[in-house]
Amino acid sequence: MKRIYLDYAATTPVDSAVIKEMLPYFNEIFGNPSSLHYFGRQASNAVEKARNIAAGFIGAKPEEIIFTSGGTESDNFALKGISWANSNKGKHIITSNIEHHAIFESCMFLEKNGFRVSYLPVEPSGILNPEEVKKAITRDTILITIMHSNNEIGTIQPIREIGHIARENDVYFHIDAVQSFGHIPLNVDELNVDMLSASAHKLYGPKGVGLLYIRKGTRIAPFMNGGSQERKLRASTHNVPGIVGFGKAIELASVNMNKESEFITSLRDKLINGILLDIDNTELNGDNIQRLPNNVNVSIKFVEGEGIILGLDLDGIAVSSGSACTSGSLEPSHVLKAIGRTADLAHGSIRMTLGKYNTEEEIDYTLEKLHVIVKRLRKMSPLLK
Repeated sequence: MKRIYLDYAATTPVDSAVIKEMLPYFNEIFGNPSSLHYFGRQASNAVEKARNIAAGFIGAKPEEIIFTSGGTESDNFALKGISWANSNKGKHIITSNIEHHAIFESCMFLEKNGFRVSYLPVEPSGILNPEEVKKAITRDTILITIMHSNNEIGTIQPIREIGHIARENDVYFHIDAVQSFGHIPLNVDELNVDMLSASAHKLYGPKGVGLLYIRKGTRIAPFMNGGSQERKLRASTHNVPGIVGFGKAIELASVNMNKESEFITSLRDKLINGILLDIDNTELNGDNIQRLPNNVNVSIKFVEGEGIILGLDLDGIAVSSGSACTSGSLEPSHVLKAIGRTADLAHGSIRMTLGKYNTEEEIDYTLEKLHVIVKRLRKMSPLLK
């Protein structure tokens, strides 16, 4: 059976060039970067090379890049590290109501430990109005954390404007850039951000490695205690093969990102237009323009999204219902609820996310199968009776 993967927002396949770059660091250059001998120095040099690549990619300094185990750890590190280090200044945090669960769960943890969190509403497009952020700031505010682009509906936030507001008010600003890093341009100075989270496996790198950019001078407490790795901010032996792979994935993105983005956007638009034109009673979720190049999220009335996902899977097509982190939940997506979708519409939503290995023929095949599946499911749907 032909297999088509349309779930690149959940994870991406590792690029063959990344694998090739990583292989020597499993059994040839295998030293611990903290060791002073030859083997350790070789590993340390590889880590620093990746750090330089990552820093250059976002306009940062190498010493401002901290390697982590992935986006979730980076988000936890940013929120908890800033809160713990600055609690004497204030205990108020601002975020939006469509954030990733790594942010939500961290905020809820901090609320249980004496902090106050404002969850700002977004517009029906999924965009957060910067004026809402401005109005929410108090003398007690120490951190604003907003995702650069949403993992479910692909909406890109006005980060530069929000960052300017944060800077004017002397408030730290963190962005979760896990979905956008490596896919659209990012420059920490242009965006006015103090911290940025990213993960390798979203841009054809390995799982289990990520980074947190921390602007020099940011007051932040260590998230993990132990050794003195990563400027004493993130204890633990370095995942050298993973970091090397992350560096190579970033290097490839820096060369190919614009061309790949243009190609993937054309596939995305073909898929969106095909669904909205060929299947009645469908709605696009997220902003039409301020949207990730690879994201398609639609609500299809009178059917369950789970039925569509299973039907497509039987035809060899992999899609999701939203965030892979919550795919086992029966609750409708908090993101779709936040942009005003009813429970029925939220349950009838699917997310298709594209990557550089997809083809136009795959999009044609997907549209053909989706049309048949929706028609079949609607015939059986109690919602139409």
